[in-house]
Amino acid sequence: MSSVSISTTFGIKLYDWTKSHDHINPIRAICSMSILKGTDGRTLPRIGILGGGQLGRMMADAAHRLGLQLIVLDPQGSDCPAAQYGIPAIKGNYTNAQDVLDFVNHCDVLTCEIEHVNLNGITKLLQDDPSKITLHPHPETIQLIQDKYQQKVFFSQSKVSIPIAPFESISTPQDALRIGKTFGYPLFLKARRYAYDGRGNVEIHSEKDFKTAFHQLDAVITEGDTFLDWKLHPDALYAEKKVPFVKEIAVMVARQDDQSTISTYPVVETVHENSICHTVLAPAQLAGNVASQVQEIAKNAVRLLRGSGMYGVELFLTADNTIYLNEIAPRPHNSGHYTLDACETDQFEQHLRAVAGLPLGSCSLRVNHAFMVNVLGSSNAESTYQPFQKSLSIPGATAYFYGKKGAIKMGRKLGHITIVASSSSELHDRVGAFDSSLLANLSGMTEPSMTTGKKQPVVGIIMGSDSDLSVMKEAAKVLDSFDVPYELTIVSAHRTPHRMMTYAESAQTRGLKVIIAGAGGAAHLPGMVASMTTLPVVGVPIKTGALNGEDALLSIVQMPRGVPVATVAIGNATNAAMLAIRMLGLSEKTREFMETQRLSVLDKAKTLAQEGWEQYEEGRRSK
Repeated sequence: MSSVSISTTFGIKLYDWTKSHDHINPIRAICSMSILKGTDGRTLPRIGILGGGQLGRMMADAAHRLGLQLIVLDPQGSDCPAAQYGIPAIKGNYTNAQDVLDFVNHCDVLTCEIEHVNLNGITKLLQDDPSKITLHPHPETIQLIQDKYQQKVFFSQSKVSIPIAPFESISTPQDALRIGKTFGYPLFLKARRYAYDGRGNVEIHSEKDFKTAFHQLDAVITEGDTFLDWKLHPDALYAEKKVPFVKEIAVMVARQDDQSTISTYPVVETVHENSICHTVLAPAQLAGNVASQVQEIAKNAVRLLRGSGMYGVELFLTADNTIYLNEIAPRPHNSGHYTLDACETDQFEQHLRAVAGLPLGSCSLRVNHAFMVNVLGSSNAESTYQPFQKSLSIPGATAYFYGKKGAIKMGRKLGHITIVASSSSELHDRVGAFDSSLLANLSGMTEPSMTTGKKQPVVGIIMGSDSDLSVMKEAAKVLDSFDVPYELTIVSAHRTPHRMMTYAESAQTRGLKVIIAGAGGAAHLPGMVASMTTLPVVGVPIKTGALNGEDALLSIVQMPRGVPVATVAIGNATNAAMLAIRMLGLSEKTREFMETQRLSVLDKAKTLAQEGWEQYEEGRRSK
């Protein structure tokens, strides 16, 4: 064993490597020297990652930005994807207890890019000396997540309500046949361990499928004279009732040790092909408060676990908006790759912040829409890498190549591409230009409306009834004259409350900047919309037969503090449009309009002075 030390010319030791390996370059390690301090004021730890694949690679990029020391353990050593970022890599297997135990000597905090790691040595080490190493997430969490059956048992028996689809352990062929009758077909037969990216899941359509599935999942010890005589590994399989979902959704949850520090990213919709994540749409297009319900379920589930870091929570959504937890990954996750381009803090930086004791960053979107597609190995190199080439010509697209070495394997994740956009129509156009076959994965993004031309609407004109169109069309005329794209539709607060809620909550992500809402009578539409969006809302009171529009005026203008609605005069949709134009900051066009008005008034004053009032009035009548 040798020691490598690096010092400055002033004799200050900057780096001390106490267990060197020939392939570790201490010069590279010093480039990752920590310059920040944690929330407790202490110098940040050296972080070791079990696994140097694509997740480790993207964590390495984040570590460089933060100035964190990073080292990885991977079977490929310096040839692994993470090492291509210039961080030290030790060649060893994270499924080997001794390799993992030796790796502990090189770091202060240990985390993982894959949960299928061998913690036998570390568990004993922590029992003997808890101060030797900090592991995030906690060993208990990793061991729980490693067994997907035990994971479901844990959440289903928790005091917090975590909805789980029916499931049952399978130890014998008799168990399988009995569960088939109970759950009905189809159902899923799943491996309890080492199941990910399409591995370890088999859909069962009838009793006859069990034989093949048992072999496919390596669960057979011996075959008997009959199927019922087969011997299976007792803790290898479980069955799960198939959920009739309409969407697969996911949410990334960031957590630090204390349960009070927990944040969620937006809910996303995932589309899988052959049980492998194919695309991710952010944010998911969900009705009402479904997104907040999903985030709450995800947070409640993660609160039950131990350890800091990112957690990928996968769920199912049914047609009646019932939500089921599917499974959790205790690390950065494929469904969170979009955060690299779409969020204020990406999931890889957030994970390192959490395990290093740095303050968590914002999980908010910094774009309105994002779409991620995985690039998988196909039959040949040209077709495999074609998406990377195509993405270079798509506005808002960013390609991520994982740098994996070796032959191209069918279905192997080789990279991903993210496309961002400011509006749903812009995302539709960009995704369509990239690959039109992916447009089906954008279904349900927009509500029906009446838009002008092909430009993306920035103003929404809504009214409670088609009888209001005679008033609200004046706003449309003004916007037309200013060449401001808008959408115009009917949204009733009382007759279509769900549509109103969906319209208001999706307005900003669809690219709208201002909403003009016209309503008569009780006139709840402008105020209700204003309570569900951060966009400015301009209310137009509509005159009705009962109280000549005064009821609508008072209803709209008397909003409670904190829920403002800019209210114009009764029936004055023209001013509503003019106010929207000013809110959009179209000052030059507004100045031109005001100048036209000024010249018109001066011209009228001149004509009145020249002709006298009688001739002037007669001229007005003749017009």
